[in-house]
Amino acid sequence: MKKILILGAGLSATSLIDYLLDNSDQYDWHITLGDLNIDGARKKLRNHHRAEAVTFDVTVQDHVEQTLAGKDLVISLLPARFHDVIAKECLNRGIHMATASYVSPFIASIHEEALERGIVYLNELGVDPGIDHMSAMKVIDRIRSVNGVINAFYSFTGGLIAPESDNNPWHYKFTWNPRNVVLAGQGVSQFIRNGMYKYIPYHKLFDRVLEREVLDAGMFEVYPNRDSLKYRKVYGLENIPTIFRGTMRRPGFCEAWNVFVQLGCTDDTYTIENSESITYRDYINSFLRYDREKAVEEKLCEYLSIDRNGEIIKKLTWLGIFEQKVIGLKNATPAQILQQLLEQKWALHADDKDMIVMQHEFEYELNNSHHRIISSMVYIGEDTINTAMAVTVGTPLAIACKLLLTGALKQRGVVVPTSPDIYNPILDELELFGIHFIEKEEIIQVH
Repeated sequence: MKKILILGAGLSATSLIDYLLDNSDQYDWHITLGDLNIDGARKKLRNHHRAEAVTFDVTVQDHVEQTLAGKDLVISLLPARFHDVIAKECLNRGIHMATASYVSPFIASIHEEALERGIVYLNELGVDPGIDHMSAMKVIDRIRSVNGVINAFYSFTGGLIAPESDNNPWHYKFTWNPRNVVLAGQGVSQFIRNGMYKYIPYHKLFDRVLEREVLDAGMFEVYPNRDSLKYRKVYGLENIPTIFRGTMRRPGFCEAWNVFVQLGCTDDTYTIENSESITYRDYINSFLRYDREKAVEEKLCEYLSIDRNGEIIKKLTWLGIFEQKVIGLKNATPAQILQQLLEQKWALHADDKDMIVMQHEFEYELNNSHHRIISSMVYIGEDTINTAMAVTVGTPLAIACKLLLTGALKQRGVVVPTSPDIYNPILDELELFGIHFIEKEEIIQVH
């Protein structure tokens, strides 16, 4: 019997837990689910005869040591900042580990030691990172196999609201960590285009968007991710002249969100005095010039050259930022105040469905011709429990764990899913869940 420990029973855990429970009899697995909320963990396990829930607090070392003892595999769905704690204990005990998160510097540093111990650290096996790696590498390897030379790669992903549940002027609702959405893009975004390195500071990020149409899901706009350049090494495209990765939103989102960026509402580095007693109107006014003769809306429009009757103001007004409603949040940063408001307005309703959209574009030279492949995926969730985000984060990670536990995965050390022995079986099985890519290929120039 293989003993699996899952740490974290949040929204993204649902599909992974269900998959492992459904396969536990066939493969003789016992599953332990650890979470601070043991009642919530028990509910996720559905009284399954091969599973148990335990109280788990990652900040208590005794909990970490006792809970990991005797396990064959630990799957960490905790916030990424806690992965290193689990990774250290797994290394000490010779336990395999899997996460959907990016490889941390610490985990990268223990690759050789993990190899020596014969254990594997599976990483980047969610949707982004994860499905994006696998679906891109499948096409990249195919182009290479016929001696094509790739000279441009674009990759875009968005976690959005499904069209049938799109009922607000922002065309957006939270489908993952709200804090990450509010703080997204901070720092400098960098990519390369036609051999020229491009750097976009945060205050200009939402001004510089691309437009793309994806299958029958309609139009989207894309703002650059923070660092596209590191993916040259990940994908073996070190000499590529164009590489760009971005995040997808519906048209109009970025120019409205840019208002908050320009005002400073997404700043998380200081607290606002008396934040619990001021109103949202006061909050917005605090970033504007002192002029008691003009309304907040008028000052904002003048400051950012916004049409007083335009779509941006309609979006902002719908959010409630001009209302005389008390914030009630003590010692809050500007970003925390904005997040609290957005969580009220962008929450998924009981009958809502979410949507994952992903699109890759490859340009390459072959047989004296310039080719383009567009590979697209749209996946809509079932409900607010089995969301598209939860399914696309949890399912590929669960499949990878099955490959490891059944001996199909032979790699050891720190592993990401960029090799055919991982991405082929995972992508094949994801198709059974309705997660698949549609490709369009064309010759765009003959030399």
